[in-house]
Amino acid sequence: MNASRRQQFVRRYRHGIPLIIYGIIYLAWFFHLENTVVSRYRIIHVALDDYIPFCEVFVVPYMLWFAYVAVTVAYFFLRDRDDYFRIFTFLCTGMTIFLLVSTLWPNGHHLRPYVMPRDNVFTHLVAALYRTDTPTNLWPSIHVYNSLGCHIAVMKSQRLKKHRAVRIGSLILCVSIILSTMFIKQHSVYDVLTAFIMAGVMYALVYRSDMLYGFRHNWLNRRKRKPEIG
Repeated sequence: MNASRRQQFVRRYRHGIPLIIYGIIYLAWFFHLENTVVSRYRIIHVALDDYIPFCEVFVVPYMLWFAYVAVTVAYFFLRDRDDYFRIFTFLCTGMTIFLLVSTLWPNGHHLRPYVMPRDNVFTHLVAALYRTDTPTNLWPSIHVYNSLGCHIAVMKSQRLKKHRAVRIGSLILCVSIILSTMFIKQHSVYDVLTAFIMAGVMYALVYRSDMLYGFRHNWLNRRKRKPEIG
C-alpha cells in the first residue's frame, strides 16, 4: 500500500480508533474485576428470580449476543458515521457505568443450579459458560443494555427503515437475548430492570436530544475550518 492509499485508508476509518482504544481498556478492566471479585461481594436477588425456571436452550441467543453487537457496530461503522457515533456513545457510556458500579460496589448472585437438571448439548454449553464467566460483576446487565442499544440503533437508522426483515429480526434477537439472561441464570431480574432504566436514560440523551449530535458536528466543523491568513 503506497503512502497516498495509506492516508486515504486512515482518513476513511480513523473514526474506529476510539473504539479500539476503548475495547482494550474495557477488556483489561473487566478481566481485572473477574479475577479480583471472587468472594466479597453483595448478593443481588429479588423474589421474582425464584419463579423463573432454568431453561438451557436459551444459551443459544445468549451466545448470539456477541455476534449481534459486533455486526451491528460494524455495519454502522462502515455505512453511517452519524449512527456509528450514536451507538458508540450509547454502548461505551453504559459499559463504563457498569465497570464503575462493579468496581465501587462489587456484586454477584447465587442463582445458578448446583447440578444441571438435564444432560444435553445445551446444558453442556451452559456449563462451559459457567466455567469461563463468574457469577459476579452483573449489575446492570450489559447483555441486556447492549442488546437494547443495538436494537434502538437499528430502529432509528434511516438506512434500515425500509428493511423490515432486519428490523423484525433485530427485535426477535434482542428480546430472546434479554430473556436468556434470566432463563440460564446469568442475571437477576434486578440486573435486567436496571439495564432497561439505564438504556432509557441514554436513549433520551443520545437519540432524543440533539446535544451530543450537535457537539460532534460542531467539533468536525472546527477541524475542517481553515485558519485565516492575516
